[in-house]
Amino acid sequence: MSSSLRKQAVTAEDVARRAGVSRAVVSRALSSNGSISPATREKVLRAAQELGYQVNFLAQGLNRQRSQLIGVIVARIGDPFRSSLLEGLLHEIQRRGYQALVSEITGEDDLVNTLRRFTQFRVSGVIVTSGKPPEAIVNECVSQQIPVVGINRHPDIPLVDFICSDNQRGARLAAEQLWRSGCRRFGWLNHQASTWAGRMRGEAFVQALQQLGVDTAQQVTRLAAAAEGYEGGLTTAQGYQGELPEGIFCANAQLACGFLDGMRQRGKSAPCDFHLIGFDNTPQSGQLSYQLTTLHQDVAEIARRALTRLLARAQNPLQPSQVEWVSVELVYRQTSPRPESA
Repeated sequence: MSSSLRKQAVTAEDVARRAGVSRAVVSRALSSNGSISPATREKVLRAAQELGYQVNFLAQGLNRQRSQLIGVIVARIGDPFRSSLLEGLLHEIQRRGYQALVSEITGEDDLVNTLRRFTQFRVSGVIVTSGKPPEAIVNECVSQQIPVVGINRHPDIPLVDFICSDNQRGARLAAEQLWRSGCRRFGWLNHQASTWAGRMRGEAFVQALQQLGVDTAQQVTRLAAAAEGYEGGLTTAQGYQGELPEGIFCANAQLACGFLDGMRQRGKSAPCDFHLIGFDNTPQSGQLSYQLTTLHQDVAEIARRALTRLLARAQNPLQPSQVEWVSVELVYRQTSPRPESA
């Protein structure tokens, strides 16, 4: 029998015999669950390494009704902020001793099918960063005691927890910054088919301007990008007609960078001709060619809270839904520098 076949045939019982311990001790040592002495854990790990034993997480889930996998649902993974958020989640999942099962979706049908696959894998939890899970499918997860956490989703599903950036605070900071910078005519740029978070930022921006005394019906121009991301911002700027607002707030950084380049093609720049603020402090925002003033979302804190809520709900699946808001901060750069009087 070849070496590879021998390794494939190695079982947890083989590891237990080599280490001189019970099968239950092997399980605790390899899963990092339960009480076990460091010396015993080391003995089991050494035996597993010598035999070439690998933990089968899927089989482990079938045996224990729960795997060490956490499902993560994403969309448009190429988007810089979403990629950064996924990286933060993967780091936190691994730090907690789990493994991530990542699925990229393109629509609501994908979301439904992915959630059902995750239940078949008996994942320990599901984190949804994109799309709105149908309540019926969430109920399937709940019935199997699989906790679900949504990130920057509309918090309207019972028995699901949500972790959201403080969009209202971010919009208020943007409005106040543009007002202090002397802007009195404002613009709000967002994609036509916006996410819930994007719509919330726009509503909060208008409310913050109203509190500053702005006649928003007359002094706020709503710019609807036909496409998402950079291309949406670029084409909006290229096709813009009429008087340019003095201060423009964008739903995300990619829209803002595209808008900035589109206006540059027309001979206009920030902050000389207008002020511009984005949302999401992506690496592109800080590049020398953009130096975009933007709202920073703390992805590490979002990921930490998401895992904390996921594990807490696993202990008490029927507790009321909770929403946690993660603070955002304004990062001052060249497209709307900090006022000298501030």
